[in-house]
Amino acid sequence: MTISANDYRVNEYIRVPKVRLIGPDGTNMGIVAIQDALKIAREAGLDLVEVSPNANPPVCRVMDFGKFIYERQKKEKEARKAQKQVEIKELRIRPKTSKHHLMFKIKDARRWLEHGMKVKVTVRFRGREIDYPELALEDLKDIALELSDVSEVEQPPTMQGRSLSIMLAPIKSKKKKE
Repeated sequence: MTISANDYRVNEYIRVPKVRLIGPDGTNMGIVAIQDALKIAREAGLDLVEVSPNANPPVCRVMDFGKFIYERQKKEKEARKAQKQVEIKELRIRPKTSKHHLMFKIKDARRWLEHGMKVKVTVRFRGREIDYPELALEDLKDIALELSDVSEVEQPPTMQGRSLSIMLAPIKSKKKKE
């Protein structure tokens, strides 16, 4: 037998004189010697698994360890399927981006937000543009205001190096749930 990733100890890896034993049907069999516990497990054709090594005495269970690992992996796989992956799209602009070009970018952001994606709007500074971050902040506030009907500000404007960014998330409305 082998040791699993979650530190379950199986059969020959248990090195204590006495254990609290849980039988194959889930009943508490009390505190027994390790030899007796191994004998019970062999007679049942199952494994003796240490499930709680820090208890005093450690708790061991008689079970089919291979089946246990298989079912746990199956549950984890189902849980991963149920998770929803949220995609983050990014709009990169500069403080000198024209209003006309900005409207095209806002139209793209609106489409992405309506499809349930998050949008990160980043204003990148070059040269001395960084001396006037209030201009970029004004642009970000305008974009957030323009998209306020389909989004909410998830992360307020933050400065990271030579860029200023804001994160917009789609609004969770009752219409989408129905």
